[in-house]
Amino acid sequence: MSFSAVDRPGMSGVEGDQSSSGPLADPWQVYFARQPMLDRDGMLCAYETLPRVVRIAVQEEVDPQASAGRALIKGFATPALRASLSHHPAWLDVTREALFDDTLLRLAPDGVMLELPVGIGADPDLIARLVVLHKKRYRFALDNVTKADESFAKLLPYVDAIKIDTQDIAPALLPKFASVLKSAGKILVALNVESPQAHDRAHALGFDRFQGYYFAKHQGGSRRASAPRQALLNLLQLLAAEPTVMQLEAELKLNPVLVMHLMRLANSSSYALGRKVTTLREAINATGTNRIARWTQLLLYADGRKVKLEDDPLLQLAATRARFMELATAILPEAGPSEEDAAFLVGVFSFVDAVFGGAIDDALEVLRLPKPIRAAITHREGVLGRLLDVIEALEQGDWAAVDMACASLAPLDAGAVAALTLTSAEWAGMADRNAEAQGLERIED
Repeated sequence: MSFSAVDRPGMSGVEGDQSSSGPLADPWQVYFARQPMLDRDGMLCAYETLPRVVRIAVQEEVDPQASAGRALIKGFATPALRASLSHHPAWLDVTREALFDDTLLRLAPDGVMLELPVGIGADPDLIARLVVLHKKRYRFALDNVTKADESFAKLLPYVDAIKIDTQDIAPALLPKFASVLKSAGKILVALNVESPQAHDRAHALGFDRFQGYYFAKHQGGSRRASAPRQALLNLLQLLAAEPTVMQLEAELKLNPVLVMHLMRLANSSSYALGRKVTTLREAINATGTNRIARWTQLLLYADGRKVKLEDDPLLQLAATRARFMELATAILPEAGPSEEDAAFLVGVFSFVDAVFGGAIDDALEVLRLPKPIRAAITHREGVLGRLLDVIEALEQGDWAAVDMACASLAPLDAGAVAALTLTSAEWAGMADRNAEAQGLERIED
């Protein structure tokens, strides 16, 4: 299977668009990274979609209607991207060209926030276009605002949200700036929030949304896991020893909440036997030890509150990364059976310090993971270590770093990595999705 940009099929998916069926080639490819956006309660409430628009060499005649702006909109409308959002709204970085392309009108306005980049201007043509789109219920955000200049003042009446990197504004001015914008009814988004301390400062100033990976750092205080630490660790260690059904049943019976979730998992649409599972033994047989192991590993990251799995940012991040590692390893020729077996574990436990705190080496020691897995996580050794580098770069939307990491991961390139990540995100977002599951419950340690 080829993963070069030339061989990969062009982006399509805008309803009613027939351009992809014609004889003329589209010279543009669009890839997307995602960054989670959290609300004031720490729950996942949206994703920013960070596009990369690439012009490729084509042999056939190029469609004269093709443009980078139109390709961006078409790429954003693909089923793969929509599925990766798990029903969360998207914030889309748009260009001026895309904003003026009527292909934009094919996007559902209630599912997207259009981000206006720095330097887009505030000329009469742009203002008139914003007015037209605003009447059609499209919403706008100003990205990376650092000062209240003339362009900012002209655009402010037409935007719903303001995105601010709190490190780029003088600390003495930030409280007043935030207060004025809040009084004007704007949604305030704090950018590049990479530590719990940075989150707390922005939260105290009244920011409504938080973008950054502070939630993947140890928060201090109570654990995030939804069941006692020892219960989950005991179960993981038992699963690693290839237990009998009777042994697994006996261990699970000591943990009523784990039993409850296993019964829900067994009766979900993904694992159902065609009839309702009513006993623990039936649930174990229906689900299988491999799936139980993955489910238990992911439960380490579940928020202590009663929330849906698709709204839990750390669980979604860990699950997406673990699934990506597994899918990507299966593609790489240099990866052998041992790497394929370890790939999911490397991904899922690369965030384990967020649960246990302290140095990640100590947290991995608690889990008694094999040395190759620990080496991939802590020292980025081997093919699994390089895959961790590339998925981390994509999570940050750092396309240059993605390209650099892909140089040693042939046949993977940036487009393939982005596509595999969307597939992985869809898989993660489907966890525990059934009518009865209302969210994970916590048992105090």
